[in-house]
Amino acid sequence: MCGRAKLETDVSEIKIAFRVPPEYPTPNFAPSWNVAPTDNLPIVRYDPKAGHRTLDLMRWGLVPYWAKDIKIGFSTINAMAETVDTKRAFREAFVRRRCIVPVDNFYEWKKLDDGKTKQPYAIALADRSLMALAGLWETWRSRANNETVRSFTIVTATPNALCTDLHNRMPMILPPETWSTWLGEEPAEVDQLKSLLVPYAGEMVAWQVSIRVGNVRNNDASLIEPISI
Repeated sequence: MCGRAKLETDVSEIKIAFRVPPEYPTPNFAPSWNVAPTDNLPIVRYDPKAGHRTLDLMRWGLVPYWAKDIKIGFSTINAMAETVDTKRAFREAFVRRRCIVPVDNFYEWKKLDDGKTKQPYAIALADRSLMALAGLWETWRSRANNETVRSFTIVTATPNALCTDLHNRMPMILPPETWSTWLGEEPAEVDQLKSLLVPYAGEMVAWQVSIRVGNVRNNDASLIEPISI
């Protein structure tokens, strides 16, 4: 799964990396070394009416438009690639509302030999460039107070060689040449879209980090520093 991430890169640099027009309003996002479900992240989408990409803050944990309660988002932080086109919570968003979730790295916890202890790892691209995670987004309106919430989920699948030693799932990282198709800038069939959801084949790195990252109240640059055990 993917349940924790880091995004320190300046939002203006994210706009450049994902070719969001410079005149598009820049969302107000402070660096976070411990992004967790229910937190906001800047999300890349394609606006067909405007004919360009956008960058807007959304809440982590997809809330389907038909949901009665926002709490459903706690169980929808990830969408399995294998069933993303058939599961009720995700199937319509998969067809109509795909997005990219930029992060610097994500965290995963490895079970140690004692079977009880878990050691957190930070996982990043080898060149430390931004990751483009495959995501879906939704707009939900509360029946109680008419509040509108835009939310997202991250698509996961079986891990690559690096991540398989840490967990049995990993987020789907999209290479730049696939961004246009995933964002819906060009027509694509379901099979073509699902063919993009494969373990990342490029170089990645992983390193042990402090167990402090397990507490969402901890959020500082020291969380990403390598440790030795």
